[in-house]
Amino acid sequence: MPHVVTQACCGDASCVFACPVNAIHPNPHDPDFALAEMLYIDPVACVDCGACVEACPVAAIAPENKLGPAQLPFVQINALFHQDPPARPAQAPVPPIVRIDTTRTRTPLRVAVVGSGPAALYAADELLKQPDVHVNVFERLPVPYGLVRSGVAPDHPETKTIARLFRDIEDRPGFHYVLGVDVGRDLSHAELMAHHHAVIYATGASQDRRLGIVGEDLPGSTTATEFVAWYNGHPDHAGRSYDLSHERAVIVGNGNVALDVARILATDPEDLAGTDISDRALSVLRQSRVREVVVLARRGPAQMAGTLPELTGLLGRPDLDVVVDGPVPTLTSDVDLVTAQKLAALRALPTADRPRDVRRRIVLRYLTSPLSVDGTDRVTGVHVVRNELVRDVDGGVRAVPTQITDTIATGLLLRSIGYRGRPVTDMPFDDRAGILPNDAGRIDGRPGAYAVGWIKRGPTGFIGTNKSCARETVNQLLADVNAGRLADPLSDQRSLAELVGQRCPDAGDVVAWRRIDDLERARGQASGRPRVKYTDIQELRAALANASPPRAGRRLVRRG
Repeated sequence: MPHVVTQACCGDASCVFACPVNAIHPNPHDPDFALAEMLYIDPVACVDCGACVEACPVAAIAPENKLGPAQLPFVQINALFHQDPPARPAQAPVPPIVRIDTTRTRTPLRVAVVGSGPAALYAADELLKQPDVHVNVFERLPVPYGLVRSGVAPDHPETKTIARLFRDIEDRPGFHYVLGVDVGRDLSHAELMAHHHAVIYATGASQDRRLGIVGEDLPGSTTATEFVAWYNGHPDHAGRSYDLSHERAVIVGNGNVALDVARILATDPEDLAGTDISDRALSVLRQSRVREVVVLARRGPAQMAGTLPELTGLLGRPDLDVVVDGPVPTLTSDVDLVTAQKLAALRALPTADRPRDVRRRIVLRYLTSPLSVDGTDRVTGVHVVRNELVRDVDGGVRAVPTQITDTIATGLLLRSIGYRGRPVTDMPFDDRAGILPNDAGRIDGRPGAYAVGWIKRGPTGFIGTNKSCARETVNQLLADVNAGRLADPLSDQRSLAELVGQRCPDAGDVVAWRRIDDLERARGQASGRPRVKYTDIQELRAALANASPPRAGRRLVRRG
């Protein structure tokens, strides 16, 4: 019985390297890997050995005969990819893994990583595979994992199981957390360089792009990112309040984040009660009067930003009424496989003029752009224009507004039209691209400074994409080590611990994080939930002060 990759696929390609018969594609050395929406198992080549299941960090792979009803579409999706695979070079170049030159006399390599999301931890993992390396991972919050903790939807618990991989990385000798320390405010780049050979920035892309229309800043108009952080209990946003007293919500954008938000707004709150959703958010959602969520897309169904796995998962929800507003183009021979699958799924949906049923409804409305936000004291609606697609001379497709306009009544408008990085103190910044300017990870004009993840390449790819991105950056750093281009730090690890203690006496480490993790899991156990997060930092610190330490973990500096 062949195995199947399902919706939770993170794309880190661990399964590719574990497969003994090369049945999983694309792999990181294929030209289409960076753009792939998921990985696919060839049902003919698969020998049912289960090696991929053991290697997958998010439990996304299962034998075909053990799939649930919502996962069955992935059997065909996996098979179709291998029936008509994209053309690839006969032998794609494989970049060598740089190894530290152990014949050179040197002090133990010390690297600071700023940020604690997937890109940061994959970078730490690559570094700690080398001999005699110490990595200090700095995080502004008292808890790590970035968007895995505060960005992944609570009804996608399988994606969050990648935390088991992160825990393994934390247990590697030489790994240290420095939590609750804001680099750029509490410590400067120069101070990090004084204590490390190099600094890797993994600060992500946390700034939302704006619509640039009248009324965008009215109460009731905000970003999908902030809404996601709110329902996930991020300390910066957990205390916010959202008015869900209107029947309709509108989301501008149709990527995976937009689909996540639409799904959470339309899901029966009691179905979320067993997840790690914020208690405050769950309480507000229980009082919600939202019964329709309209998802606006500037272009057409063939240009949909959301991935096939996310769309398939959404359409497989029997509790939601998903409809399409507008025509879905017919399939043509020049449409790629993934787009063809999306269009086929959308064509099977009912149209928006179908009578409403008792379920909450998600309307996928294409070829529509917002012109302005209506309202005086708060949002009452959004004025939109119908678009048409025009093909450029280079073959690209762009949306051009027509004269057809409309107003959609709503009390909540969420924009989800893309993300960009924020400037990093003392680092150059490419304002147009929203990244730290870099060459394969080396930050321009800053010897010893590197970038990884979205602040390096922009907001592209998925959780696992950061694995190959991290390897590229770490290869650059290690090449600089071997070439003698990195200066030895002026101060040692103990000096760093003393400096952190002076500036941030409440700073946490691996031991503190494990205590928090245990406390949150214990809070959730009583109600059958995976965890109940601390969303208030002061409450967290008070609980931490009274908690017993876990059995595992290391401090920034060993005592005794």
